[in-house]
Amino acid sequence: MAVPKRRMSRANTHARRSQWKTTAATLVTCVNPACRQKHLPHTACPSCGQYGPRSARRQVLEV
Repeated sequence: MAVPKRRMSRANTHARRSQWKTTAATLVTCVNPACRQKHLPHTACPSCGQYGPRSARRQVLEV
């Protein structure tokens, strides 16, 4: 296991941590024409419970 020989300076620590960026979540529009709410991709819509374009007539979640 690698062990640092010297303490890392505050400037170097801050420079390394400045690369830790977060991104906004990607959202998609629900395929249900009556719903059209935004939700995470590859998940069932939390407002209407439907998943994907081919299962538009099938409800996955009970809402």
